[in-house]
Amino acid sequence: MTLAMPKPKDDVLAKRDTIVAELRAMVPGEGVLSAEDALKPFETDGLTAYRQIPLVVVLPETVEQVSRVLRYCHANGIRVVPRGSGTSLSGGALPLADAVLLVMSKFNKVLDIDFENRAAVVQPGVTNLGVSNAVVHRGFYYAPDPSSQIACSIGGNVAENAGGVHCLKYGLTANNVLGVEMVLVTGEVIRLGGKHLDSEAYDLLGLMTGSEGLLGVVTEVTVRILRTPETARAILVGFPSSEDAGQCVADIIAAGIIPGGMEMMDKPAINAAEDFVQVGYPRDAEALLIVEIDGPRREVELLLEQVEEMARANKAETIRVSKDDAERQAFWAGRKAAFPAVGRITPDYYCMDGTIPRKEMPKVLARIRELSDTYGLRVANVFHAGDGNLHPLILYDANEPHQLEKAEAFGADILRLCVEVGGVLTGEHGVGVEKRDLMPTMFSKDDLAQQERVKCAFDPDHLLNPGKMFPELHRCAELGRMHVHKGQLPFPDLPRF
Repeated sequence: MTLAMPKPKDDVLAKRDTIVAELRAMVPGEGVLSAEDALKPFETDGLTAYRQIPLVVVLPETVEQVSRVLRYCHANGIRVVPRGSGTSLSGGALPLADAVLLVMSKFNKVLDIDFENRAAVVQPGVTNLGVSNAVVHRGFYYAPDPSSQIACSIGGNVAENAGGVHCLKYGLTANNVLGVEMVLVTGEVIRLGGKHLDSEAYDLLGLMTGSEGLLGVVTEVTVRILRTPETARAILVGFPSSEDAGQCVADIIAAGIIPGGMEMMDKPAINAAEDFVQVGYPRDAEALLIVEIDGPRREVELLLEQVEEMARANKAETIRVSKDDAERQAFWAGRKAAFPAVGRITPDYYCMDGTIPRKEMPKVLARIRELSDTYGLRVANVFHAGDGNLHPLILYDANEPHQLEKAEAFGADILRLCVEVGGVLTGEHGVGVEKRDLMPTMFSKDDLAQQERVKCAFDPDHLLNPGKMFPELHRCAELGRMHVHKGQLPFPDLPRF
């Protein structure tokens, strides 16, 4: 289904050939793509229901090129959409018809590894897993590990504040980034943070992490690397109900045990994953809990015994403790492959991302089942149980009339439910265009205006990634008086397939 797009800037479209020529002078060789067949691969990101061919794609290789492109676009009022690997599940890298798509994939080098200070300096196009691979030979790794870690880039992780299986114990991207180099929309290059542990000024680094490409373009990232734990073992537990599994999660945290990772899957996800990877998941279980304990060997053994006791107290029907590291990794293989596994059993699926207080898990899962019946769409649940980050996968067929609209409405109801029980709209995927119009569910007009003032401090002309995050655009000069003057908002209606 294709819906009308807002009219792009006519003056920019009229000057497209000139813009392309001038960009080629700044980024020579194959750094500028303008032919339609070359632009087609960039028309969408991980939220594939929405598509838009960009004005032009630029693939810079140096900080100077990024600076020149942004300075030129700022001077000429041309919008810019930054893009990493394009794995965003919230439409954060969705292009605009009248915007330069600035793709950072050629920034793919590990610049420095400082084992003494436990830090690595990488370019934003380096994959998440690539950081760990660069330091594994010395017994180190990078803790945040999204399921897409083989493909997603560090720059995108910073933009969306990505999490992963091990964020419960070791923190999100925000807790593992020490510094960034970034280019402002005016072309100025600034550095925030570094290998030191704290800053003497405002925490602008914290502001940048999770800013979704609205404040600047990251060209270098300094991350914290950690020693690989002495021992890591996992326990695989099958439960007769999601409520029992949820209560076990609550009991583990209440006991003061902080697992390296704690993930949960419901029956549809369990069977899809088992069909895909065949690692011995219990197919008859209504819910599966994977708990990993890491640290000194004796501590791990003691905590695993306690977790096993709690599992039995919560009616666990299947309990398996990994005997070696190969079996531990096999336990995780299904969870890590849950998204592609579900993709094998349905033509399309809509991946949601909301976060709730852990104690509300049974209530929320029960309500999701009710909504599934209401909308007539199946749902498979996989999520980071330890920190309450839900990833319901709504199964639908885009070829069937109105199923996409039903999936979107179903997803919106799930996100409203998350807020209703004291949670938030997103845990790690970001707001993008997917959750943009739900922002008033969580924030008041004053809240949103204050957030937009921050945007205005960095980008007063709304040139960087416009149409994302904010449900309304206001003229920056008038925000101080709260006199609302709505600007043209890209993506009020999106082309969907």
